[in-house]
Amino acid sequence: MQKDWFQQRLTSSLENLAQIHQCRVRRDVTAISTTESLVDGRLCCSFATNDYLGLTRHPKVIEAFSEAATRQAGAGASALIAGRSRLHHELEASIARFESTESALLFPSGFAANLGTLKSLIRAGDAVFCDRDNHASLIDGCRSSAGKFYVYDRHDLDRLAESFERRRTEFEAAFIVTDSVFSMDGSLADLPRLCDLADQWNAAVIVDEAHGTGVFGATGRGVCERQQVEDRVTVRIGTLSKAIGGLGGFVAGSTELCDWLWNTARSQFFSTALPPAVCAAALASLRVIEEEPQRRRLVADRSIFTRRLLSQENLRVIFDESSPLESPIVAVLIGDDDLAVRISQQMLGKGFFIPAVRPPTVASGTARLRMSISSDHSEQQIQSAVYQLRDVLYSARR
Repeated sequence: MQKDWFQQRLTSSLENLAQIHQCRVRRDVTAISTTESLVDGRLCCSFATNDYLGLTRHPKVIEAFSEAATRQAGAGASALIAGRSRLHHELEASIARFESTESALLFPSGFAANLGTLKSLIRAGDAVFCDRDNHASLIDGCRSSAGKFYVYDRHDLDRLAESFERRRTEFEAAFIVTDSVFSMDGSLADLPRLCDLADQWNAAVIVDEAHGTGVFGATGRGVCERQQVEDRVTVRIGTLSKAIGGLGGFVAGSTELCDWLWNTARSQFFSTALPPAVCAAALASLRVIEEEPQRRRLVADRSIFTRRLLSQENLRVIFDESSPLESPIVAVLIGDDDLAVRISQQMLGKGFFIPAVRPPTVASGTARLRMSISSDHSEQQIQSAVYQLRDVLYSARR
C-alpha cells in the first residue's frame, strides 16, 4: 500500500533524528508577560522570545491592534489585488520615514521578505556571496536565486576579497548578503568592510536587520545606522516580528527598488496581505520606538549585565570580541547536543525557559543555550537564571 511505505519512511526518519538529538517537540507556550510564560503548563521566567523592547504587550500597541481588529480580521486578498488597505499604505510610509529611505514594501513575514527579494534581484549571470552564518531565509533565498552561489566566512573577509579578485569579471553583477546581527550568538557583521569590498568590486550589499531594527543605532534603525553605512547599503530588509513586536517583513530602499519588488517578488504578491490590525500595531510600535528611547538603553544595560555575570560565573559566552556587549542575544556554549537539551529541560524544571540550539541550526560541536534579553527583564530575574544555570551545568558535568 502506498501509505504504508510512506509512513514507514517518516517513522524511520524521525527515529534517525531522535538518535542524533535533533528531533524537536512541540510546546504549548502561553505568554503571561514579556518575561513570564506558561510552558506546557509550567510557569517560568522566559528568555526565549525576540521581544527585545517589550512591545508585544505595550498598552498603545495592544490598543491600536484591538481597535482595528473590531472592524476586520484578515486582509482577504493579496496586496496586489485588494488586500492593501489604508493601514498598509500608512505603515509602508511610516517605515520609509523611520528608515530614512524613499520607499518601503511590506511582506507577509521576514522569511518571505528575504526569499522574495533575493530571488527577484539576483539573476542568471550574477554571483551572490552569502555569509555562512546567515539566517536560513537568507541562505534559502540566495540558493534559490538564479545567480551563482558562494559562501564566505565573516571572520576571514580577506578570503572574500580574494574571491572577488578571482571571480568578479565572470559575472554581470555581484551581491554580498549578510545579517546585521547573527541570531545564534548576537555578534555583528562588519558592514563597513563589506561596503568597502562592494565599492571596490562594483557589487551591491544586502543587509537583513531582523535583529537590529529597534535595538541598535541612535534612533533604532539598526546596525547600518550604528556603523554609519546606511547610504552605502543597497537594500535593507527588516522584520516586524522581533523588536517591533508584531508580524511581517519589509524592504526599505529606493522607489525603483520597491516598485520592482512590488512587480516581481513572488512571496509578496502571491501571499495574502497582513491583517490590517497587525499593520495598526506596527504603526504604534514604531511611534513607541521613537518616543521611548529608554527602552533601547535599558535592553542594552540588561544585556551587558547578563554577559558580565555569566563571565563572572565562568560560563562560556559565544561572542565576537569586536561586537558590542549590549547585543541582546546571549549564547552560552555547551558543546554536546544531548547535554544542551538536557540542561535546557532541567532549567525549565527550575522555572527558567532558555532554549537549546543545536545542529543543524548551528555547527557541530557548538550546541548552546540561547538567552534573549528584553528591556522588561529585571536584574533579579537575570541573576536568578544565571546562578541556576551555573549550578545545573556544574552538576551535569560532574
